[in-house]
Amino acid sequence: MQTQLASFIQGTAQGLEAEAILRTCVHCGFCTAVCPTYLLTGNELEGPRGRIYLIKQLLEGAAVTDKTQTHLDHCLTCRACETACPSGVRYGHLLDIGRAVLTERAPRPVGSRWIRRLLSAFLTSAAVIPLYRVAQWLRVLLPLQLRRLVRPREHLPAWPQARHARRVLMPEGCVQRAMAPQINVATAQVLDALQFSVLRTPVSGCCGAIRQHLDESEGARTQARRNIDAWWPAIVAGCSAIVSNASGCGLMLKDYGRLLKDDPLYATKAAKVSTLVCDIAELVYAERANWLSRIRAVQAQRIVFHAPCTLQHGQQRTGLVESLLTEAGVTLLPVSEGHVCCGSAGTYSLLQPTTARALRERKLQGLTIASPELILSANVGCISHLAAGTTIRVRHWIEWLAEALA
Repeated sequence: MQTQLASFIQGTAQGLEAEAILRTCVHCGFCTAVCPTYLLTGNELEGPRGRIYLIKQLLEGAAVTDKTQTHLDHCLTCRACETACPSGVRYGHLLDIGRAVLTERAPRPVGSRWIRRLLSAFLTSAAVIPLYRVAQWLRVLLPLQLRRLVRPREHLPAWPQARHARRVLMPEGCVQRAMAPQINVATAQVLDALQFSVLRTPVSGCCGAIRQHLDESEGARTQARRNIDAWWPAIVAGCSAIVSNASGCGLMLKDYGRLLKDDPLYATKAAKVSTLVCDIAELVYAERANWLSRIRAVQAQRIVFHAPCTLQHGQQRTGLVESLLTEAGVTLLPVSEGHVCCGSAGTYSLLQPTTARALRERKLQGLTIASPELILSANVGCISHLAAGTTIRVRHWIEWLAEALA
């Protein structure tokens, strides 16, 4: 795609990256066939190809309109287009650049800015845990729609003691610690069974994904630096991996090297962190010879797996969890349109609720075509979002495996 960048971005790191990405696009349109918002609307500007044109015009100095902001906001950043693209267009990175430039050149209305700042501050703060506990206590009093957004509190088993020579770091997630702390305990139990001890990281915080989604690029980099500082002593001491059990967080952590590549103080450390990060499925799969023989008989159950976009499109780990579950004895039920986003997408379900609900309904139709009794997934946001729209139980697959290994 021929591009003539405007003087305000020409020659900058952002401009050079954007120009390189734009030049790989050949307008083929394969991306539109897999884009969730295009599937809902049929509008070219609600698909990746249309948004690429909007970003190109923005970077070439065209006048910024509300239309540009609206269509970029409607993107879920699911990156299904990247999986489908034969030219390897790094659409997600281009969208980050486009949104950052748009925020600088056309600030949002005051009300919109405050809503996004409040979400950013609240969801990444320690206050989210006690406030979510209050919501759980009051859950029976809440209206049905709100009640479905609050997961019932579950019994937390004991956290395994550190007793193995092999040690891994596990970020516990800012929102996940509040909404579903049992996922972290189940992950620690599975890792203990695989003879890994988990080093908890209470001094670290949000991975930065929430602020990145809300166009706060510098805030995301600040959180990345803080996490690197918190984890570095363990990394120097020989920690073998940084294990993520939330595919959205894992994708962000794997991107630290790119995020801080121009930071002279953190570039090398960030690159090292990125090489150590793995999704829990990657580690469990690599160690499957150590646990498959010890798994107890799997109870016959109608199970379906929802692959989060951040796992299958972002991290490009398509089919990994499905293979693990199959080897563990599960007969997985078929899924229709498994590549299409469920509508959760970080803060998207809060900022674009109408589109998010429409996508959730479409996703649940695809997941329930064979009448499952249980839906498994790999990201707390997807789990919470799907659970709010169905009476079928939705869990993290690592919880299922922890019980099967018990």
